[in-house]
Amino acid sequence: MNFWRRIPGNEIGWHLNMEIMKRLILVRHGKSSWDNNLPDEKRPLKKRAYNDAARVLKTFKEFQSDNLTLWSSPAVRAYTTAKIFKDALHIPDEKFSVKKELYTFDEAHLLSVVKSCSDEVKKLMIFGHNPGMTALVNKLGDKSVDNLPTTGLCVIDFESDTWKDIKNGKTLLQLFPKKLR
Repeated sequence: MNFWRRIPGNEIGWHLNMEIMKRLILVRHGKSSWDNNLPDEKRPLKKRAYNDAARVLKTFKEFQSDNLTLWSSPAVRAYTTAKIFKDALHIPDEKFSVKKELYTFDEAHLLSVVKSCSDEVKKLMIFGHNPGMTALVNKLGDKSVDNLPTTGLCVIDFESDTWKDIKNGKTLLQLFPKKLR
């Protein structure tokens, strides 16, 4: 029999009686500009991306927990989005990394990067690209989405104590800018 209970220190709220060991937060980069004929990895954010990030952050801050580790793709649009979140959430520099392996559009490659995370990290926030981000949300979480939109955020908890073994996660939160307007 399953019972619902409030997990102490868990800012998301009520959950099925299970111990949360790993939390993955996937964030797709903000809306980028196609102007100036730049290479894909150099495309900057549009003004809308900053507004969307503010909307998502306003809600996410109500749920955000301490001790987040942030990893970002080196692409300008992902890195800039990650910096907006880093600054708003007061993440120290030592908890922020750019991983060239995150400049991928492939779900299997993205998952292998996540699984490479040190088990000392309990809460990992990744900034990356579609279609890999949407596919990973659908593979790992229990609530699928047709598309993780730009600046879309998804929180998934796992009962695993090691990143290598994450699977069958519980989707706790999906924030999409369009739904927050």
